[in-house]
Amino acid sequence: MRLKLLSPGEMNESQRQTYDESIAGKRGKPPAPMMAWLNSPDMARHATRLGEVLRYDTIFPAKLSEIAILVTARHWTAHYEWYAHKRLALAGGMKPEIIDAIRDRRTPEFDDPKGKMIYDLAKSLHEGHGVEKGLYDEAVKLLGERGVVEVIGLCGYYTMVSMTLNTFAFELPEGEVPELS
Repeated sequence: MRLKLLSPGEMNESQRQTYDESIAGKRGKPPAPMMAWLNSPDMARHATRLGEVLRYDTIFPAKLSEIAILVTARHWTAHYEWYAHKRLALAGGMKPEIIDAIRDRRTPEFDDPKGKMIYDLAKSLHEGHGVEKGLYDEAVKLLGERGVVEVIGLCGYYTMVSMTLNTFAFELPEGEVPELS
């Protein structure tokens, strides 16, 4: 870890308010990157709120939203993010074969056309830096405009998360080993 994370007793009032708000939220604990973001308390507050919306309040169930998150973690080779969201994806009902394919940079086989579309959008956003018209039109037809916006939000937010975790070298929990190469 390249950054000393503050304990609650070391936080100033603004940092402590953000920390307390995160504990009172749906997660029940502060997300790991927020502990680095607390160096900019206003950013931490807004980013954490956005993360809560994207994690719990999109139109997608976990097994679908986690596709965009895992594609993002894989794109950034974000070990901590992969570790955390692989567990959440499995708990949300994602098939292990889909997770393995994303990890290995192979295109997964999806039973759900929405899952495939989320995967295709996330890959296009990361690798193509946008979405070509044909894919966009298909995505709007299948996911709706709100769904497309939320996939973009998931990829963008978890890009910031991945960059934070990678930059400050967040370590995996004791006994965990990186799965991404």
